[in-house]
Amino acid sequence: MARARAGDDAAFTALVAPLRRELHAHCYRMLGSTHDADDALQEAMLRAWRGLPRFEGRSSLRSWLYTIATRTCLDVVAGRGRRALPVDLGPASEHAVLDNAPAGDVAWLGPYPDAGLAGGPAAPEARFEQREAVELAFVAALQHLPGNQRAALLLVEVLGFTAAEVAAVMRTSVASVHSALARARRLVADRVPAISQQRTLRALDDARLRAIVTGYTTAFENGDAEALVALLTEDVTWSMPPIPHWYRGIAAVTDFAREVPLARCGSWRHLPTSANGQVAVASYLRPGAVGPHDLWSVDVLTLRGERIAEITSFLDPAQVAAFGLPASLPAAHQRP
Repeated sequence: MARARAGDDAAFTALVAPLRRELHAHCYRMLGSTHDADDALQEAMLRAWRGLPRFEGRSSLRSWLYTIATRTCLDVVAGRGRRALPVDLGPASEHAVLDNAPAGDVAWLGPYPDAGLAGGPAAPEARFEQREAVELAFVAALQHLPGNQRAALLLVEVLGFTAAEVAAVMRTSVASVHSALARARRLVADRVPAISQQRTLRALDDARLRAIVTGYTTAFENGDAEALVALLTEDVTWSMPPIPHWYRGIAAVTDFAREVPLARCGSWRHLPTSANGQVAVASYLRPGAVGPHDLWSVDVLTLRGERIAEITSFLDPAQVAAFGLPASLPAAHQRP
């Protein structure tokens, strides 16, 4: 700490390194984008570096850095609108939409590569586990909250801060924090399923999870719509940001699957991955008869029991790049 205060860049880097991953996840929860989280964390670290000589140690270094990161994210939230998923923009399509062009004027919610993300609660007082707090439903719900409510909920219920500590972070009163928390809790309760993906995944053994993923990838690779449908809930949804159209229910999803990915796109290959604390699959597409399969999407699967209740296929190459996946697979690649 003394060397960092004196301007030693290497000492500062070593000081904050153990906290960078959790701070990045916090910025993602606030902003709904890994790229925004990258930028916000970089700005927060710059502010911390410049402000370190004034850090008096009244709180822990971790609390101080969270204060800076939260304020940085609040500045970002104030400067732009919320991030969205296709389900936020309009009603579901009943039949396959073939001229489904990306919507470039929407700030889309992005996926989070959760490799290295800690499990369990961040503190004994926290109500949400770390992985629960990056699940798609939770992060999407946060985007409907004003910045102050978003920050209050995350600091108290994910990170275990007290209302008094949050009031200091946000430069407001404890009463205002309690009011923001009450509003945020009501909205999140309305939008987030009662059973989290973490609870669902713990109820399934590894063999069953592998079977679900294998069934999903095999259905695509064999062009088998019936096998895909057998894995889905009756009220399944399928969305593909940055494509604005989305589908709800077996009939609409089956029509889309038969008309587009299983009939028109080409040959598929897949690699298992994980995103947002959920089961996910990296999809690789070869449009023609020969050549490699190129990375096309990261499909995040939301399970209900042993069936898939939501497929969210993130198609934006910039979002997918954050996962560090191979850019292509050779034609001879076989599923692991």
